Amino acid sequence: MILQGQGMAGMPSEDLGGQTPLQAAVTANLDRLARAGELGLLAISGEETGLGSEATQLALLGFDPRKYHQGRGPFEAAGLGVELGEHDVAYRCNMVTLRVNPPHGGASGNMDVKKLGPQVLMDDPQAGGIETEEARELIDAVNEQLGSESLQFYPGSGYRHLMVWVEGKARAVCVDPERVVGRPIGAALPTGDGADILKQVMEASLIILRDHPVNEDRRQAGKKPANCLWLWGQGRTPNMPKLTDRYQIAGAIVSRSDLHRGIGICAGLEAVAPETLGDGSGAGGVSQVEAALHELEKKGFAYVHVEAPADVDRGADGKAKVRALEEFDRTVVGPLVEGLSRFGPHRLLVVCDPVAPGESSPGVGSTVPYVIYQGPAPAPAGQDRRFTEAHAEATGVVMREATRLLPKLLARG
Repeated sequence: MILQGQGMAGMPSEDLGGQTPLQAAVTANLDRLARAGELGLLAISGEETGLGSEATQLALLGFDPRKYHQGRGPFEAAGLGVELGEHDVAYRCNMVTLRVNPPHGGASGNMDVKKLGPQVLMDDPQAGGIETEEARELIDAVNEQLGSESLQFYPGSGYRHLMVWVEGKARAVCVDPERVVGRPIGAALPTGDGADILKQVMEASLIILRDHPVNEDRRQAGKKPANCLWLWGQGRTPNMPKLTDRYQIAGAIVSRSDLHRGIGICAGLEAVAPETLGDGSGAGGVSQVEAALHELEKKGFAYVHVEAPADVDRGADGKAKVRALEEFDRTVVGPLVEGLSRFGPHRLLVVCDPVAPGESSPGVGSTVPYVIYQGPAPAPAGQDRRFTEAHAEATGVVMREATRLLPKLLARG
């Protein structure tokens, strides 16, 4: 099993006394694995191309992110069950909140945006945390008015959705909206081949979304409107060899994220239906731990992706991240280790990666701590190391090619 804790690591912060979240958190289960297993640092390519936690997942599954990552769009499509033709291009379609830049020190600006340009700022790249059901109404409205034989819009979850351009262009230069927060969007609008079509779609979405009843209700409730669709992360379906064929093993992907579920599907893993998983609060559906252990009753391999809450992952509150990390250790790592013990001999690889690029802290691209635990095994007596960046560095073990870790995990015997 591979367990990826997205957003669980981070940089040292002042409110943690100069410690990283992993150093400040009480994580008895991760520390037990660190004492009993192989602890080290994992080097993951991707920072230079602006990739996020998907680079970690691709590398852990044995795929060089620089080769197989064209954009998030095609992976999102796979995660949503949207089939792409050979020449179709999938775009990540974010719902965002834009506002007009106030002139010369005026008020904070209004959100009645009429036209895209340098006078407009990116206020919120997640549209105020819009709920999936609200967003679905908005995407349906856009698809009804802009959808055609060549352009189709598909609802995802929260603020993250999908546009497919049939026989479309994939070489436009598009920018992750997270990188433009609080800044004018003029220089971040699509450029290059096909950019005119993309900007026309984004402009049209302004008109459709501005006065939609969902946004009227959000304004009245004091929430930010989802007043524009932002297109980026495009690509065609990657030609990825199936790891299930390469290693002759059946596997499953367990994730609530369309993106990470899609990567697993493209790699040949069977996806656990997201609607069967609970929301992480203990209500509705089974937990990701239960689902993963159930899959291992039928398959030899499972990839479990767990992400910190969005406001914690991307926020600057170090203490909030510590609380999320401690809950991850208590409700995910502990039950997984206990559940795996009933299967007899097993290997568990755990990786915690930091916040996504575009934030104040660096993203994937340098090194992240990992541990490979071969169980069941007791922790050696007298060993006091923990699952932290400092203890991982102290072991002197640095896996320079993260893509080579999977053969080690799946080795027979």
